[in-house]
Amino acid sequence: MTRIEGQVVLITGASSGIGKALAEDLRSVGAKVYGTSRKAADSEPGMLQLDVRSEESVVKAVKRVMDKEGRIDVLINNAGYCLAGAVEDVSHAEAYEQLDTNFFGVLRMFRAVLPIMRAQRSGLVLNISSVAGRVTLPYQSMYSASKYALEAVTEALRLEAKAFGIRVSMIEPGDTKTKCTANRLTAAATAGSVYEKRTLKAVETMARSEQGAAEPRAILRIARRILASKNPPVRVAVGFEYKLVVLMFRLLPAKLVGFVLDKIY
Repeated sequence: MTRIEGQVVLITGASSGIGKALAEDLRSVGAKVYGTSRKAADSEPGMLQLDVRSEESVVKAVKRVMDKEGRIDVLINNAGYCLAGAVEDVSHAEAYEQLDTNFFGVLRMFRAVLPIMRAQRSGLVLNISSVAGRVTLPYQSMYSASKYALEAVTEALRLEAKAFGIRVSMIEPGDTKTKCTANRLTAAATAGSVYEKRTLKAVETMARSEQGAAEPRAILRIARRILASKNPPVRVAVGFEYKLVVLMFRLLPAKLVGFVLDKIY
């Protein structure tokens, strides 16, 4: 086991929800945490301004951490948002914005931080994925696509970075009570679309599930275990019910999975 105390941790998307909870929890056990947000002021204690959609912003924030600490031990990629809408209704621009934040933003962080960790011959990259990166939900296809892409890259990076002493892992939360529900965007073309009624019903179902779910405490426990592990797992689904969902959907025939999801959403 490795010590969490004293580790320099950089977290994207730390102004609310899972990212904020992770920052507060890791500070409580002695980590030096730098939370980031695209709306944060650099003068805000423990926070840096960082927009994962901007290469310049990413480089600037990473440099600020390095100027102060001289190292980055842990990178937690958490920044992201949810976009709802039928595949046909999502515009190219909306799809790009979704992936630019949830996926390409992570790649920008990799390019800025991995050279530092390689030089150190140590480090941990922890990506916050989602059960939706294993099970695609209707009317949330672009969010699922961004998380499926993140899952694939995480698996590849784990193998590529191992030789340099860099550990790579990901956490797959299911429904979690955060501001993601209130901040969910819906494709502009939904209004008046032939899919409008079904889309809104699916969004309402998602919102009820999320707001009735637990807060991020289970995620915090898993994150601590991963930070302290010399050989963390590739992925950890959060909660027994979501581990079971992922397993069942892997084993069941695709047509039956589709039938179940159609009934729910």
